[in-house]
Parts: sequence; structure tokens; C-alpha cells
Amino acid sequence: VQLQASGGGVVQPGASLRLSCAASGRTLRRYAVAWFRQAPGMERAFVAAFNRSGGRVYADSMKGRVTISTDNAWNTVSLQMNNLRPEDTAVYYCAAGSSVIASNVASHFAYASWGQGTLVTVSS
Repeated sequence: VQLQASGGGVVQPGASLRLSCAASGRTLRRYAVAWFRQAPGMERAFVAAFNRSGGRVYADSMKGRVTISTDNAWNTVSLQMNNLRPEDTAVYYCAAGSSVIASNVASHFAYASWGQGTLVTVSS
């Protein structure tokens, strides 16, 4: 499945941003769909995901500030981020996987399809 991420930008600390991940040509309903982020010099880190049953999974560090959602057709998966901090600055990637299980939902190795990434910069 082809994915396209969008919605990044430059915002001030405390602001909100909504990222979107659109699937090309097919629904994401049968996939686990996740958001990861990668800051310069850092490893790719898990942010949030829908598992293959449609349940939401969040990184502990992001709970309370992010919400993952989807449209009814599962064509687009969005990530709402609130109260952004400078340390949230990163390239955000969406990913989809058809073989993801509970034990590896937060591992980027479990996902076969990736969007191109969208840059989020939080700076005053």
C-alpha cells in the first residue's frame, strides 16, 4: 500500500498540529497503521498506532497529547498533536503493516509500507 503523509509545518510551543496519512487506492482497514517520528541523530521512535483490530496504542511519552483517528472508510489516518514542545521537532512518518501483532506494534521493523515523512518543527 502506498502512503502519503502531510500536515507538517513550523509551529510555536503549545500549538497544535494535525498530520494526515492517506492511502493510495485501497483501504487501511486490514492493516496496522502507525505514526513514528525521527529527530536528527536519533532513532525512529513510535508515537501511536491503530492495531489490526482497530484498537489505539500510544507511546507512553505521548499519551494525553496525541490522538490517532481515522475516517469511516479507513482511507486516511490522522494524528492530532496538542501542546507541542520543541522536543517534538522531527520528521513524522506513517506506516502500515499487514503482519503486525501486539508484541511488535511499536517496532518500526514490523511495518512494510512507509509514507515519505512530514517535517514538524516546534520553535519560538
